[in-house]
Amino acid sequence: MSSHLPVAILAGGLATRLRPITEKIPKLLVEVAGEPFFSHQIRLLKRHGLDHLVLCVGYLGEQVVERYGDGSAWGVKIEYSFDGPRLLGTGGALIAALPKLGDAFYVLYGDSYLPVDYRAVGNHFLHSGRLGLMTVYGNEGRYDTSNVEFTGGEIRVYDKRHRTPAMRHIDYGLGVFRAAAFAGCPRDAVVDLAAVQTDLCRRGQLAGHEIKERFYEIGSHEGLQELDALLRSGGFNGGPNPA
Repeated sequence: MSSHLPVAILAGGLATRLRPITEKIPKLLVEVAGEPFFSHQIRLLKRHGLDHLVLCVGYLGEQVVERYGDGSAWGVKIEYSFDGPRLLGTGGALIAALPKLGDAFYVLYGDSYLPVDYRAVGNHFLHSGRLGLMTVYGNEGRYDTSNVEFTGGEIRVYDKRHRTPAMRHIDYGLGVFRAAAFAGCPRDAVVDLAAVQTDLCRRGQLAGHEIKERFYEIGSHEGLQELDALLRSGGFNGGPNPA
Protein backbone atom coordinates (compact mmCIF):
# COMPACT_ATOMS: atom_id res chain seq x y z
CA MET A 1 0.00 0.00 0.00
CA SER A 2 2.60 2.56 1.08
CA SER A 3 4.91 1.80 -1.82
CA HIS A 4 2.29 3.12 -4.22
CA LEU A 5 2.09 6.57 -2.65
CA PRO A 6 3.34 9.27 -5.02
CA VAL A 7 6.54 11.17 -4.22
CA ALA A 8 6.65 14.96 -4.33
CA ILE A 9 10.18 16.19 -5.02
CA LEU A 10 10.84 19.80 -4.04
CA ALA A 11 13.18 21.10 -6.72
CA GLY A 12 12.14 24.70 -7.29
CA GLY A 13 14.91 26.52 -5.46
CA LEU A 14 17.60 28.68 -7.04
CA ALA A 15 20.47 26.45 -5.81
CA THR A 16 22.62 29.48 -5.02
CA ARG A 17 25.10 27.42 -2.95
CA LEU A 18 26.06 25.39 -6.03
CA ARG A 19 26.91 28.33 -8.22
CA PRO A 20 28.51 28.62 -10.73
CA ILE A 21 27.36 25.06 -11.66
CA THR A 22 23.68 26.00 -11.33
CA GLU A 23 23.79 29.27 -13.26
CA LYS A 24 22.80 27.44 -16.45
CA ILE A 25 21.28 24.17 -15.22
CA PRO A 26 18.87 23.29 -12.38
CA LYS A 27 20.11 21.28 -9.41
CA LEU A 28 18.42 18.06 -10.58
CA LEU A 29 20.65 18.09 -13.69
CA VAL A 30 23.92 18.65 -11.84
CA GLU A 31 26.29 15.87 -12.84
CA VAL A 32 27.08 13.25 -10.18
CA ALA A 33 29.14 10.17 -11.03
CA GLY A 34 28.82 10.83 -14.75
CA GLU A 35 25.11 11.58 -15.08
CA PRO A 36 22.45 13.99 -13.82
CA PHE A 37 21.65 13.69 -10.12
CA PHE A 38 17.97 13.08 -10.87
CA SER A 39 18.86 9.85 -12.71
CA HIS A 40 20.36 8.50 -9.47
CA GLN A 41 17.35 9.68 -7.50
CA ILE A 42 14.91 7.96 -9.90
CA ARG A 43 16.79 4.65 -9.64
CA LEU A 44 16.90 4.82 -5.86
CA LEU A 45 13.15 5.48 -5.60
CA LYS A 46 12.31 2.85 -8.20
CA ARG A 47 14.31 0.23 -6.27
CA HIS A 48 11.94 0.89 -3.38
CA GLY A 49 8.82 0.54 -5.53
CA LEU A 50 8.16 4.27 -5.82
CA ASP A 51 7.34 4.99 -9.44
CA HIS A 52 5.01 8.02 -9.44
CA LEU A 53 7.03 11.22 -9.07
CA VAL A 54 5.63 14.74 -8.98
CA LEU A 55 8.35 17.34 -9.48
CA CYS A 56 7.77 20.76 -7.94
CA VAL A 57 10.01 22.80 -10.22
CA GLY A 58 10.68 26.42 -10.93
CA TYR A 59 14.06 27.82 -11.90
CA LEU A 60 15.19 26.25 -15.22
CA GLY A 61 12.65 23.46 -14.70
CA GLU A 62 11.91 23.25 -18.43
CA GLN A 63 15.30 21.59 -18.86
CA VAL A 64 14.18 18.74 -16.61
CA VAL A 65 11.00 18.29 -18.66
CA GLU A 66 13.06 18.19 -21.87
CA ARG A 67 15.43 15.59 -20.43
CA TYR A 68 13.00 13.25 -18.63
CA GLY A 69 9.57 13.91 -20.12
CA ASP A 70 6.82 11.75 -18.64
CA GLY A 71 9.35 9.25 -17.24
CA SER A 72 8.25 6.37 -19.47
CA ALA A 73 11.83 5.77 -20.66
CA TRP A 74 12.73 5.17 -17.00
CA GLY A 75 9.73 2.99 -16.19
CA VAL A 76 8.23 5.66 -13.93
CA LYS A 77 5.50 8.27 -14.20
CA ILE A 78 6.71 11.85 -13.86
CA GLU A 79 4.39 14.82 -13.53
CA TYR A 80 5.42 18.45 -13.15
CA SER A 81 4.08 21.28 -11.02
CA PHE A 82 5.62 24.64 -11.91
CA ASP A 83 6.03 27.36 -9.30
CA GLY A 84 4.72 30.08 -11.56
CA PRO A 85 5.85 33.70 -11.68
CA ARG A 86 6.88 33.83 -8.00
CA LEU A 87 8.42 31.36 -5.61
CA LEU A 88 5.83 29.96 -3.21
CA GLY A 89 8.23 28.36 -0.73
CA THR A 90 8.45 24.64 0.04
CA GLY A 91 4.93 24.42 1.48
CA GLY A 92 3.39 26.61 -1.20
CA ALA A 93 4.92 24.47 -3.93
CA LEU A 94 3.41 21.34 -2.35
CA ILE A 95 0.00 22.98 -2.01
CA ALA A 96 0.08 23.89 -5.71
CA ALA A 97 0.87 20.25 -6.53
CA LEU A 98 -1.89 18.71 -4.36
CA PRO A 99 -4.22 17.97 -7.30
CA LYS A 100 -1.51 15.67 -8.71
CA LEU A 101 -0.59 14.11 -5.35
CA GLY A 102 -3.91 12.88 -4.03
CA ASP A 103 -4.71 12.04 -0.41
CA ALA A 104 -1.28 10.92 0.87
CA PHE A 105 2.26 11.27 -0.44
CA TYR A 106 5.97 11.25 0.34
CA VAL A 107 7.96 14.50 0.20
CA LEU A 108 11.69 14.81 -0.34
CA TYR A 109 14.09 17.44 -1.56
CA GLY A 110 15.57 17.62 -5.03
CA ASP A 111 19.11 17.58 -3.64
CA SER A 112 18.71 14.65 -1.21
CA TYR A 113 19.98 11.11 -1.72
CA LEU A 114 18.37 9.06 1.04
CA PRO A 115 19.25 5.33 1.06
CA VAL A 116 16.46 4.24 3.44
CA ASP A 117 13.55 1.81 3.61
CA TYR A 118 10.84 4.02 2.09
CA ARG A 119 8.19 1.33 2.48
CA ALA A 120 8.80 1.09 6.23
CA VAL A 121 8.50 4.87 6.52
CA GLY A 122 5.25 4.88 4.53
CA ASN A 123 3.77 2.03 6.58
CA HIS A 124 4.69 3.79 9.84
CA PHE A 125 2.90 6.89 8.61
CA LEU A 126 -0.25 5.04 7.51
CA HIS A 127 -0.45 3.12 10.79
CA SER A 128 0.08 6.29 12.84
CA GLY A 129 -3.21 7.77 11.67
CA ARG A 130 -1.68 11.25 11.79
CA LEU A 131 -1.56 14.03 9.23
CA GLY A 132 2.21 14.03 8.84
CA LEU A 133 5.38 12.07 9.53
CA MET A 134 8.93 13.34 9.79
CA THR A 135 11.98 11.12 9.54
CA VAL A 136 14.65 12.11 12.06
CA TYR A 137 18.32 11.27 12.44
CA GLY A 138 20.38 11.20 15.64
CA ASN A 139 22.60 13.97 14.44
CA GLU A 140 24.17 15.23 17.69
CA GLY A 141 25.19 18.38 15.81
CA ARG A 142 27.42 16.53 13.33
CA TYR A 143 26.10 17.43 9.87
CA ASP A 144 23.95 20.44 10.59
CA THR A 145 22.30 22.08 13.57
CA SER A 146 19.97 19.71 15.44
CA ASN A 147 16.37 20.96 15.45
CA VAL A 148 14.24 18.09 16.84
CA GLU A 149 13.49 16.83 20.36
CA PHE A 150 12.78 13.13 19.81
CA THR A 151 12.21 10.87 22.80
CA GLY A 152 10.22 7.69 23.35
CA GLY A 153 9.60 7.36 19.62
CA GLU A 154 7.82 10.72 19.51
CA ILE A 155 8.72 14.15 18.17
CA ARG A 156 8.26 16.44 21.19
CA VAL A 157 9.46 19.66 19.58
CA TYR A 158 10.42 20.65 16.04
CA ASP A 159 11.62 24.20 15.60
CA LYS A 160 14.26 25.47 13.20
CA ARG A 161 14.29 28.94 14.76
CA HIS A 162 14.30 28.32 18.50
CA ARG A 163 16.83 25.68 19.44
CA THR A 164 16.81 23.89 22.80
CA PRO A 165 19.55 21.84 24.53
CA ALA A 166 17.32 18.74 24.29
CA MET A 167 17.48 18.82 20.47
CA ARG A 168 19.77 15.99 19.43
CA HIS A 169 18.05 14.95 16.21
CA ILE A 170 17.63 16.60 12.84
CA ASP A 171 14.93 16.53 10.17
CA TYR A 172 16.28 13.83 7.85
CA GLY A 173 14.59 15.22 4.75
CA LEU A 174 11.93 12.62 3.99
CA GLY A 175 8.35 13.31 5.04
CA VAL A 176 4.93 11.79 4.43
CA PHE A 177 1.74 13.84 4.54
CA ARG A 178 -1.96 13.70 4.01
CA ALA A 179 -3.37 16.50 1.87
CA ALA A 180 -5.45 17.49 4.92
CA ALA A 181 -2.22 18.61 6.65
CA PHE A 182 -2.35 21.70 4.42
CA ALA A 183 -6.07 22.40 4.82
CA GLY A 184 -5.57 25.55 6.90
CA CYS A 185 -2.87 27.05 4.66
CA PRO A 186 -3.49 29.93 2.26
CA ARG A 187 -3.48 29.14 -1.48
CA ASP A 188 -1.20 30.92 -3.97
CA ALA A 189 0.85 32.31 -1.10
CA VAL A 190 4.33 31.73 0.31
CA VAL A 191 4.18 28.83 2.79
CA ASP A 192 7.20 27.25 4.49
CA LEU A 193 6.93 23.47 4.91
CA ALA A 194 8.89 23.70 8.18
CA ALA A 195 6.20 26.00 9.61
CA VAL A 196 3.51 23.46 8.64
CA GLN A 197 5.51 20.69 10.34
CA THR A 198 6.01 22.78 13.49
CA ASP A 199 2.27 23.41 13.62
CA LEU A 200 1.46 19.71 13.12
CA CYS A 201 3.88 18.85 15.93
CA ARG A 202 2.17 21.29 18.31
CA ARG A 203 -1.17 19.67 17.48
CA GLY A 204 0.14 16.14 18.08
CA GLN A 205 -0.27 15.34 14.39
CA LEU A 206 3.39 14.74 13.44
CA ALA A 207 4.62 11.16 13.77
CA GLY A 208 8.36 10.54 14.04
CA HIS A 209 10.40 7.77 12.41
CA GLU A 210 14.07 7.47 13.34
CA ILE A 211 16.54 6.65 10.58
CA LYS A 212 19.91 5.11 11.49
CA GLU A 213 21.66 5.66 8.13
CA ARG A 214 23.08 9.09 7.50
CA PHE A 215 21.81 11.28 4.68
CA TYR A 216 23.59 12.49 1.56
CA GLU A 217 22.94 15.69 -0.37
CA ILE A 218 24.22 17.72 -3.27
CA GLY A 219 23.10 21.06 -1.85
CA SER A 220 26.72 22.07 -1.27
CA HIS A 221 29.97 21.54 -3.18
CA GLU A 222 31.27 19.34 -0.34
CA GLY A 223 28.16 17.17 -0.35
CA LEU A 224 28.29 16.88 -4.13
CA GLN A 225 31.92 15.71 -4.10
CA GLU A 226 31.24 13.19 -1.34
CA LEU A 227 28.21 11.62 -3.05
CA ASP A 228 30.00 11.60 -6.41
CA ALA A 229 32.87 9.58 -4.90
CA LEU A 230 30.51 7.19 -3.10
CA LEU A 231 28.40 6.47 -6.19
CA ARG A 232 31.50 6.00 -8.36
CA SER A 233 32.92 3.51 -5.85
CA GLY A 234 29.67 1.52 -5.67
CA GLY A 235 29.23 2.60 -2.06
CA PHE A 236 25.52 1.77 -1.99
CA ASN A 237 24.01 -1.70 -2.27
CA GLY A 238 27.39 -3.29 -2.74
CA GLY A 239 27.96 -2.09 -6.29
CA PRO A 240 27.50 0.66 -8.82
CA ASN A 241 23.98 1.92 -9.55
CA PRO A 242 22.37 -0.46 -12.06
CA ALA A 243 21.29 1.10 -15.35
